[in-house]
Amino acid sequence: MAVTLNVAVQMDPLEHINIDGDSTFALMLEAQARGHSLFVYEVPSLALGEGVVTPGKASATQVTAWLRPVTVQRKKGDHATFGEGARRSLRDMDVVLMRQDPPFDMAYITATHLLDHVHGIGPDKALVVNDPRWVRDSPEKLLVTHFPHLMPPTLVTWDAEQIRAFRAKWRDIIVKPLFGNGGSGIFRIKEDDQNLNALLEMHFARSREPLMIQRYEPAVKAGDKRIILVDGKPVGAINRVPSGDDHRSNMHVGGVAQQVALTPRDEEICAAIGPFLKEHGLIFVGIDVIGDYLTEINVTSPTGLQELERFDGVNAAATIWDCIETKLRG
Repeated sequence: MAVTLNVAVQMDPLEHINIDGDSTFALMLEAQARGHSLFVYEVPSLALGEGVVTPGKASATQVTAWLRPVTVQRKKGDHATFGEGARRSLRDMDVVLMRQDPPFDMAYITATHLLDHVHGIGPDKALVVNDPRWVRDSPEKLLVTHFPHLMPPTLVTWDAEQIRAFRAKWRDIIVKPLFGNGGSGIFRIKEDDQNLNALLEMHFARSREPLMIQRYEPAVKAGDKRIILVDGKPVGAINRVPSGDDHRSNMHVGGVAQQVALTPRDEEICAAIGPFLKEHGLIFVGIDVIGDYLTEINVTSPTGLQELERFDGVNAAATIWDCIETKLRG
């Protein structure tokens, strides 16, 4: 017998999403089709405090949020219908989907600490997807450095001399903010580009964070592959091709999605990282592969579900919910 679950979705305003591309919307549609009850809340409504006080016992810590019941439909301009909101404990939920967009800053990290109090399977717990501890410990551009044999040459540093030496060695480089997202702030700096020093001065004048520097991979012209993994197993991929003269392939900045198949090298990469993802509760993950190289492991709010279904007919949202329901059944 199917069990109805209470599902809370921690996300940016549902009213403003693109229903034809948003992966959270696909997850919500699939949950609703299975009979689950949906609620949404935004991070600023989270609160950590005392719960119900039982005489003779210490009060339990409660994490609450302003939860709005919602039903969704694939109808532009009328895709969400909300019920009356109320402040409720997240322990009333069975599942919490952590789906707000980065930046991966202290606000994001604090939200994972609050969700640590909720996460689990069993009475008075809610399964948080992905595991908040391992989201916190796995920033996309740093987690990948634990698999150096899969990466292009990479440097993470504050040191401008180290960055200049890296460019001198590899000649053509990509400069990335370590905790950015969506392709924002990514620069290609060639060997004869005189803007490197100015770029470093500008970044470090406004940020205390280091930069990630990688060798430029010409294979990106053929696309930056996004591979979707569920519980450590690949379920499909899409290719994101830069548009015009832009070196970035992210769809947030105009990259074009195309159908693509997994290669033996892609399968090798997935097999190498899959056990880590599964062991650490990283159920829904999107990795980025350029040519033969793994460049990022996205665990915060991966995208690509709707494009994958359009190209290959793969309902990865259903695979994700199958995984979640299996874990809840124990």
